[in-house]
Amino acid sequence: MDDEQRVDLGTSLFIPYRYTEDRMFRALQDAGFDDWTLAQCRVFQRVAQDGSRLTDLADQAQMTKQSASVMVDQLERLGYVRRVPDPADGRARLIVMEPRGRRAVEVAKATLDEILSEWKTYLGTRNFTLLQQILDQLREITDPYAR
Repeated sequence: MDDEQRVDLGTSLFIPYRYTEDRMFRALQDAGFDDWTLAQCRVFQRVAQDGSRLTDLADQAQMTKQSASVMVDQLERLGYVRRVPDPADGRARLIVMEPRGRRAVEVAKATLDEILSEWKTYLGTRNFTLLQQILDQLREITDPYAR
């Protein structure tokens, strides 16, 4: 690739993400999860296994609490999530996945596994592993939600 075709590093990181997101969304639609939008999926993907508070979802999705609440309302009506009392704080509520949401996660994970397998085949095990290590290292200084 010559210098005229080369893109900046940020774009180079974004392109595989967008490819992955688009392919996973298409796989979800093909599997019958065709009643939600990509924006709703972006909020849904941030729901933790043990549930998430609305403020955390809004923060991670970089949207207002009101916008996140609208998205969660929509996801709840579609049967992907529900709100339950937070056992750690009786005043708060958690957003948890419903069985439909967990089935969608299974489809998304299977699709991601396919994509990563293809990338590993293309890059080779050594380069693929190195890419993962480098991105994990960058996450330490770029992801405020890294645990």
